[in-house]
Amino acid sequence: MTITLLEYIKVILKKVSFDAKLFEKELKKAIRMLVAEDITQLKLWCYNQFGSVYRRILRRCFAGMNFRRFKSVVSVG
Repeated sequence: MTITLLEYIKVILKKVSFDAKLFEKELKKAIRMLVAEDITQLKLWCYNQFGSVYRRILRRCFAGMNFRRFKSVVSVG
């Protein structure tokens, strides 16, 4: 069975969710590793799973997102 990076990150975040500092560290690392589409999915999932407990951490981590750095340059002509 193959597991995607996004699914693996979800497993890790569940396992470290007992500790706020560790959770934030792993979430920041995950955001650096994923592409924009996966980050959007991760954000939704995180707010559903941990929004009531770690709302401030989630806001802090996802607020710093700059999706412009993920856009690919397309040349026309």
